[in-house]
Amino acid sequence: MPLRRKEKGARGIKRKSSRHIFFALVLPVLAFCLVAAGAAAYYLLTMDLPGIDALKDYRPSIASRVYDDNNELIDEFFLEDRKIVKLADLPKILPAAFIAAEDSRFYQHTGLDIQSILRAVFKNVEAGHIVQGASTITQQVAKMMYLSPEKKYIRKIKEAILAYKIDKYLTKDEILYLYLNQIYLGHGTYGVESAALGYFGKNASALTLPEAALLAGLPKAPTTYSPFLHFEKAKQRQIYVLTRMMEEGFISEAEMKRAVATPLHLRPMKPKDKIAAYFVEHVRRYVQEKYGADVLYKEGLAIYTTLNLSAQKEARDAVERGLTELEARGKHSAGLAQGALYSMDAKTGAIRAMVGGRNFSKSEFNRATQSRRQPGSAFKPIIYTAAFDKGMNPTTRFVDSPIVFPDVSRPDGLWKPKNFDEKFLGPVTMRTGLVQSRNIVTIKILQEIGVDYAASYALNMGITSPISRNLSLALGTSGVTLQELVRAYGVLANGGKKVTPYFIKKIVDRTGNVFEEAKIQSEQVIDPRIAFMATYVMQDVVESGTGRRVKSIGRPIAGKTGTTNDVRDAWFIGFTPSVITGVWVGFDQEVSLGNQEVGGRAAAPIWLYFMEKFLQNTPVETFPIPEGIAFVKVDQKTGARVKGTDKGTIYECFLESAQPGEKTDDITEDKEELFR
Repeated sequence: MPLRRKEKGARGIKRKSSRHIFFALVLPVLAFCLVAAGAAAYYLLTMDLPGIDALKDYRPSIASRVYDDNNELIDEFFLEDRKIVKLADLPKILPAAFIAAEDSRFYQHTGLDIQSILRAVFKNVEAGHIVQGASTITQQVAKMMYLSPEKKYIRKIKEAILAYKIDKYLTKDEILYLYLNQIYLGHGTYGVESAALGYFGKNASALTLPEAALLAGLPKAPTTYSPFLHFEKAKQRQIYVLTRMMEEGFISEAEMKRAVATPLHLRPMKPKDKIAAYFVEHVRRYVQEKYGADVLYKEGLAIYTTLNLSAQKEARDAVERGLTELEARGKHSAGLAQGALYSMDAKTGAIRAMVGGRNFSKSEFNRATQSRRQPGSAFKPIIYTAAFDKGMNPTTRFVDSPIVFPDVSRPDGLWKPKNFDEKFLGPVTMRTGLVQSRNIVTIKILQEIGVDYAASYALNMGITSPISRNLSLALGTSGVTLQELVRAYGVLANGGKKVTPYFIKKIVDRTGNVFEEAKIQSEQVIDPRIAFMATYVMQDVVESGTGRRVKSIGRPIAGKTGTTNDVRDAWFIGFTPSVITGVWVGFDQEVSLGNQEVGGRAAAPIWLYFMEKFLQNTPVETFPIPEGIAFVKVDQKTGARVKGTDKGTIYECFLESAQPGEKTDDITEDKEELFR
């Protein structure tokens, strides 16, 4: 027995010795392995985490904004509809509402709220999947700025690490600033400023307590709590936020109750009225092509344009009114007729209004700048101006009579041009030829001056589209854009100076750096006396010719109608000394508008509807007479110089160096009397 007791004791000693060895040697190794594993896990988790230094220089994707000539907002370009607002510019109730709803211990914790985390972990383990989050505002910033929204524990651990780092790196107010500008609040709005505008039509700085509480209820589920889609749910969520604000001491119980009882006035949920859709698209294409999509959609450019927004509204309405009237007259299918309007400052080239079609949502094709259509008789002023520059004058006569030309492309091998009314007037002055838009006279003028000369002259005035170098040029058979034609007429309105149309005054980035600033480009391309001579005759187009429908505007207007032979295109281009506007009407399919739908009937009324409004309350202007112009009394029908004041006499304009006959009492020195 003693021996056995001794053996048992020996075994006990051996076991104690083994435990000492385990604790002394093995346990430290295990602990080291656990620490190493933890360190390795931490390294693996953090090795791909981004640095947070950039948070000090917060540059989120923000909308670029397009402004009109009076700095009124027209439209925006964005991937995320976000507008940055400073924390100091917000009412105190707004951040308080978000803190109460999302993270009541925001100013106490270090980026992580351990109590909330433990509570959420318990509930998630109990449910077997993630049912509750415990993200602080700082964690939400970490997720929004750096991580994906997937609900996985690994992502949550990374989020927690980042949140802790962010809390150490930034102040609480800096974190809150990031959060309130970055958070998604539904219906495409990011940040409280954009959301305030989207839901209430006001800046975040003007939000009331009930409105702030509504916005603060959105981050949890922007669609579920959308006041546009689920108002009752949104209201219950608002009440929850207000209750939490009261519990946290941000507001009193009385303030809470008043806010709950206050009706919410939401902005109507409807698509924005795209008043200048074609113009804005013109701007978008230009900026994206020049600076790239990232700059356009993310860098918050301020794009200041030349557009006059009130004029643009009138232009849009005028086109729609004119096309509706045309369709009613011709029994056309409603909505198929198309039109375009292009209005430009004659002296600077600034675009004041642009309508590229009837409905941008149905067709983005810009008929003012992209469509080349035959100008018909609207091209004639260019031919006449070229002829005046070659020594002719408004009294120069041509015989309006039948002419025939060989043309192998026609079945009978002949081209037999005719006037629109299919009549011939015999000998007529150039004034009559232009005022009454005589095709035959224009063809004969073109024969006289030469096709190549006329084509070069058109290019000099701003027609850049390819031009057919044959006699059909006199009838406007070569396609041009409305923009080109307006620019060419602008040379006449501007005393022979050609200006380059422009639509952007200045582009500035978010830091105030100026990307570009427009400079007026003006070039004297024809003699100002020649420009005036053409303009003087074109005033008679409005007074007594094909453009007399716009005479009711009651101020000096020079212009010209245009109609193609098959009446597929109708035009009217008219101008004052300060502004020039062109209108085109037709079908995209290039079918006839109807036999009577000439430029003076189909296009001129649209011009009139627009210009009456645009020129309202502006001073009446007369066309300035350049030095070197003389006015001589002539017989209106024959162009012969006459004396006295017999019926049918007019004062015609000539170059002083090329007057008919000697100076006598038929020459007026008082040029102002001509326009009284």
